[in-house]
Amino acid sequence: MRTIKIIDDIVKDGLSTIAEGYEIVPDAEGADAILMRSTDIHGMEVPDSVRCIARAGAGVNNIPHERLAEQGVVVFNTPGANSNAVKELVVGLLLMGSRDVLGGMRWCREHEDDPDAYAEAEASKKAFVGREVADRRIGVVGLGAVGSKVANACVDLGMEVCGYDPYLSVDHAWQLSRDVTPVEDLDELCRGCDYLTVHVPRKEDTVGMIGAAQLSLLNPGAVVLNYAREDVVDEDAMEAALASGQVQRFFTDFATPRSLHMPHTYVTPHTGAGTVEAEASCARMAVDELVDYLDNGNITNSVNYPTCHMGVCRGASRVACLHANVPNMIGQITAVLADASANVQRMTNENAGRAAYTMFDTDEHLEPAIIERLSSIPNMWRVRVIK
Repeated sequence: MRTIKIIDDIVKDGLSTIAEGYEIVPDAEGADAILMRSTDIHGMEVPDSVRCIARAGAGVNNIPHERLAEQGVVVFNTPGANSNAVKELVVGLLLMGSRDVLGGMRWCREHEDDPDAYAEAEASKKAFVGREVADRRIGVVGLGAVGSKVANACVDLGMEVCGYDPYLSVDHAWQLSRDVTPVEDLDELCRGCDYLTVHVPRKEDTVGMIGAAQLSLLNPGAVVLNYAREDVVDEDAMEAALASGQVQRFFTDFATPRSLHMPHTYVTPHTGAGTVEAEASCARMAVDELVDYLDNGNITNSVNYPTCHMGVCRGASRVACLHANVPNMIGQITAVLADASANVQRMTNENAGRAAYTMFDTDEHLEPAIIERLSSIPNMWRVRVIK
């Protein structure tokens, strides 16, 4: 019986894919895996029993995944599982940003006790005249799971859509409408845009990527939306652009101390993925990743180990080695197997940054002493006997 410790409130429907032979346990000590959402576990001592952690969501800033790699703990996330929820909210706010919907609603609420409100509304509505999005230019920064959906939705709204993503994957490129114009330079993307929406992960080269230079290239009175990460938009630059009128409205999902006080800024409390459907989808994907890794050793959507698949084991045994990405690891592994006269049916090796992963099937079960020899290889972080 394999065991999973759940941290945070994971939607019940999302757990429907837990396979037979798995049990939810109350404590991490002794558990094989951890399923979680947003709790920060940087200060947590992850027990040696834990082989993997899956976050039901895309961001993993709350998990010390680099340190955990050296403990032989594979950390998964669920990119794309909540993308439709984020897309729907962004498109809704895009339309709200085109017309002063909130201002009009506030006017009505402020006049709720006025018996002449109906007549006065007719006279006051000119103050809330907006513009249509059709034929307006929008720049989409990041064309991954969310950005590609937003770009396609904007095409359907009749907008002129330009996209920037130097790391665009083949899968997401295939998903893009042919009417999305790719732009290779961020400044060129921003030039002349009436709207700008950002959908990139937080990385060293994305922090502050939307700054004063980019905002100055937008058409005056532009609308900007940040439903990516809080620090990809420079708040100093944004506040100045809002004060000057260069940016008319700013929508963000991050209630930072600065954003809450900026003029013409509309803040949501990190609810971009806040739908029942998205939470269930993330939970289901996370569970599937955990189960496939624990049962078969396959890795999908890991943030600290490479993607690696060998299907279901067809031999007597399957062994997985989690180790540093350094020279001669394969040579040392195969030398141990050769000394043991082990017949390897299949073997694969993948690497990603500092971590590497080697998995092989053998015709016979390996003796504990052989597993111990593999484990003692320098820079070997963990050896798992899967079958």
